[in-house]
Amino acid sequence: MSDNYNFDEIRERIIENLKNVFDPEIPVNVYDLGLIYEINFEQRDAGLYCVIYMTLTSPACPVAGTIMEQVRLVTQAVEEVNEAKVHITFKPRWTNDMVSEEGKEIMAASGAVI
Repeated sequence: MSDNYNFDEIRERIIENLKNVFDPEIPVNVYDLGLIYEINFEQRDAGLYCVIYMTLTSPACPVAGTIMEQVRLVTQAVEEVNEAKVHITFKPRWTNDMVSEEGKEIMAASGAVI
């Protein structure tokens, strides 16, 4: 594996994977919900380390651990990523204004309301 990483390309593949992670109660993926705040990279001796900062729609989310683990796993599924860590933050607090246009269309079509 080369140490010359194309971080933009890797970030895009991570985002593609994140679009397969859903809150079980909302028909929109975590990326289009606006729950992913940052995707950062750090090169280490063992390879590429990725840190994701994300939030949840509610601090009392009953499936927070499951969603975080899914985010970690789909991030590590990108070939260049050797290790991933997911951090939850509530700063800023999530609002439905953070939902992407695509996410809003999916919610409207499904009748989902947040």
